[in-house]
Amino acid sequence: MSTAKESAKQGGVGQFLRDTRGEWDKTTFPSSDDVKNTTIIVIISVIFVTIYLYLVDLGWVFLLDGLTSGVNWLLGA
Repeated sequence: MSTAKESAKQGGVGQFLRDTRGEWDKTTFPSSDDVKNTTIIVIISVIFVTIYLYLVDLGWVFLLDGLTSGVNWLLGA
């Protein structure tokens, strides 16, 4: 497989465009159903991660509020 620089040196712009077209013909794209399915998976994953991070944040807030209250109680503040 030749690189873009090698194509430009060997056959000029025309050869580069032919090589590019040949590579483009080898390319496959996902079907509409594949795109829909992976989009749904990503959206569901984002929702789960969002809920998880929210719960972790709530836990940290609860823990730190408890520690702050405990320290204030111990120090009489």
